[in-house]
Amino acid sequence: MRRPPSNGEAASEGPGGWGLWGVQESRRLCCAGHDRCEQALLQIGINMMALPGGRHLDSITLPSQRLHLMQVDSVQRWMEDLKLMTECECMCVLQAKPISLEEDAQGDLILAGGPGPGEPLQLLLKRGWVISTELRRIGQKLAQDRWARVHSMSVRLTCHARSMVSEYSAVSRNSSKEMGQIEKLLMEKCSELSAVTERCLQVENEHVLKSMKACVSETLSMLGQHFGQLLELALTQEVQELVRKIDASDNIYTTESTTGNLFSLTQEGAPLCRIIAKEGGVVALFKVCRQDTFRCLYPQALRTLASICCVEEGVHQLEKVDGVLCLADILTDDSHSEATRAEAAAVVAQVTSPHLPVTQHLSSFMESMEEIVTALVKLCQEASSGEVFLLASAALANITFFDTMACEMLLQLNAIRVLLEACSDKQRVDTPYTRDQIVTILANMSVLEQCASDIIQENGVQLIMGMLSEKPRSGTPAEVAACERVQQKAAVTLARLSRDPDVAREAVRLSCMSRLIELCRSPSERNSSDAVLVACLAALRRLAGVCPEGLQDSDFQQLVQPRLVDSFLLCSNMEESFV
Repeated sequence: MRRPPSNGEAASEGPGGWGLWGVQESRRLCCAGHDRCEQALLQIGINMMALPGGRHLDSITLPSQRLHLMQVDSVQRWMEDLKLMTECECMCVLQAKPISLEEDAQGDLILAGGPGPGEPLQLLLKRGWVISTELRRIGQKLAQDRWARVHSMSVRLTCHARSMVSEYSAVSRNSSKEMGQIEKLLMEKCSELSAVTERCLQVENEHVLKSMKACVSETLSMLGQHFGQLLELALTQEVQELVRKIDASDNIYTTESTTGNLFSLTQEGAPLCRIIAKEGGVVALFKVCRQDTFRCLYPQALRTLASICCVEEGVHQLEKVDGVLCLADILTDDSHSEATRAEAAAVVAQVTSPHLPVTQHLSSFMESMEEIVTALVKLCQEASSGEVFLLASAALANITFFDTMACEMLLQLNAIRVLLEACSDKQRVDTPYTRDQIVTILANMSVLEQCASDIIQENGVQLIMGMLSEKPRSGTPAEVAACERVQQKAAVTLARLSRDPDVAREAVRLSCMSRLIELCRSPSERNSSDAVLVACLAALRRLAGVCPEGLQDSDFQQLVQPRLVDSFLLCSNMEESFV
């Protein structure tokens, strides 16, 4: 908006003085040709007819009006008119303002306040995230041939990189020669990227631009590589310092603070977990867990270990320092708090995860497996909260994948009774995630023939039937996926147990066949999951083999008689009726 007339300046934009200037200015703002502004301008003209005090221009003689306008201070007059015009003028400005074609023009990344002194880790993580995001965005704009944005973002990237290097140098304790070389290479590539993108702005020949685009892409790739190397070296240096502190400290407060910093780093992703494992983080944390003076820090140290062991390097380091034996000692020692034993169970669950191929080679685990399984069953039985039960049952579930001998141990320890009793305790089992662990254990144990009698004795078939109706409460993707797993594994468990005629008859008596048919025919009941559909078809066929009279002819002809793949295709293509 143009400035108002200054004090003593004549409001001579037209016969109407400052008020008319407002209309003319509004028209200027709307000169883009938007027809919708005409009505707004008319509204301004109407509103301007009113003056403070309720009087109107048409009720005042023109000479008196002009005299009044000349005698009143121009700024004061502008302030009075502003009360009447400001809202309409704002509307005109908004209507006439063009919408930027650069949808991310306002999305530039800005670091609000840098880390304070002595916080090099936070500085590296923040700057690293910003630069990584900028690199990704530049790649996107380059693919779209938006050279103006590519150049402006390249300049901004250079600024971020220079800031990271200078700020880290100011707070870093020492910098290696290798880091200095990579810093130099990084800044050279940043300057090269800015220069070549600037030249691209002046080129109009498409063939020349195409060749220059390949050059820009290569420079961007090399820049990203140098940045990754520099960031990894800097983070490695900081991790080494943290590990050295934990290893050398005999002060509980220093150890607690440093372990907390290390745990925060593990939450940044697998690459940092690999660095921590490589630089001796697992060794230092187990050293803490073997000192009685640090007993109150065991839960924190074990939680950090569980995070590090999400990568193979962490499991390898755990094996080297006899970490399994330390975990077994903690789990079997009742003098430790429940929280400590629960965190130890979390580490066991992590290192025995079926998603990590290295866990199959944990030779030391076999030596302590019986002690660990016994302690975990006891922890499930005595758990005071759902979180403790979840961690202990998750460890047991993974161990049943780890070795079949574990299932026999669980059978001898009456684990089926412990788990099924827990299902009726809402304090321990209150989420589909926990029921997922329980049904996993039951599914793996159901391969044993003697498991069927224990299931019937503990009313397990009815509980499995209830798991076939698992529904998410919140509707989040994670919870929906957990419910699908519960339904699938419940059907698998039922199919395996139905080899025993007594279990099959009990399942038919409880109307399991009706529920299985519903899951097969209604995609919404299984969240359109193909895995649940296959498991339900298999369980239905097993039950039909024992009690065929429980099926209608149409169900038998469509779901049992054809090949499994044909029934699957039939059910997966069904459209629900909303009539």
